[in-house]
Amino acid sequence: MTTEQGPKRNMSPIFQVIETLHGDQPWGSLLDAGTGRRSLEWVSGLDTERWTAVTASQSMAEVAGKAVSKARRAQDRIIVGNWMSDDLLYGEGFDTVLLDYFIGAIEGFAPYWQEQVLQRIRPHVQQRLYIVGTEPYVLDDPGTEAGRIVRSIGRLRDACLLMSGGRPYREYPVSWVQRQLGIAGFRVCEIRHFPIRYRERFVNTQLDMCLRRLEYIDDEALSGALRAHVEALRAQALPLARSQEGLPCGADYLIAAEPLDPRHHLIDR
Repeated sequence: MTTEQGPKRNMSPIFQVIETLHGDQPWGSLLDAGTGRRSLEWVSGLDTERWTAVTASQSMAEVAGKAVSKARRAQDRIIVGNWMSDDLLYGEGFDTVLLDYFIGAIEGFAPYWQEQVLQRIRPHVQQRLYIVGTEPYVLDDPGTEAGRIVRSIGRLRDACLLMSGGRPYREYPVSWVQRQLGIAGFRVCEIRHFPIRYRERFVNTQLDMCLRRLEYIDDEALSGALRAHVEALRAQALPLARSQEGLPCGADYLIAAEPLDPRHHLIDR
């Protein structure tokens, strides 16, 4: 069941599967632990008692908040905070918790902390945890021309971020997440994979971001060479991205998990 007052719901295939897996269970109180516009639009369309959305980015809080302004109720909250803080949502539990591309993204706000993330989230999960992530694609040879182009875009993006003082995302495979869930006190209920076909939007978004980061590189010769490389890679990628097949490479994944002992969901940290 969904609310009628919410915005047009973002029914991506992954969100559709989450709703299917959730079945007739009530959503209850819901935590979107690393919110963005996409996830919060979906959350605000669910039949929840209340929702809380957390982001470490003030600008993201403003963008996501504006997107759901008509659906937001008095009991709904958007919080700007960092999960490295023990005080964040201390003592609060939620029936449903969503980590939407959260583990990879926190590298920019809490580097070298990923192995503690699920233990940090565990006290807040009363019933069901959903984790969405992307299998790493910038390291190993994918074995296809399309995959190598996607990998090259990812590597160039990360290089531009590092050389301009930024910090790239660090994706983790589903096998790593499974191990961490066990350590944190969860049992895995379901795992699904969703093959990715990258399109024109991905190519331009990633490469345009590279160009913006070049403004922060003081070495003009280096930034000029990188700019030329960006456009050469764009010219190589776009014809394939615009084709019917697109650029197939890798997969997103969804993990549904539950606390091993839901009676002890509020652990004294």
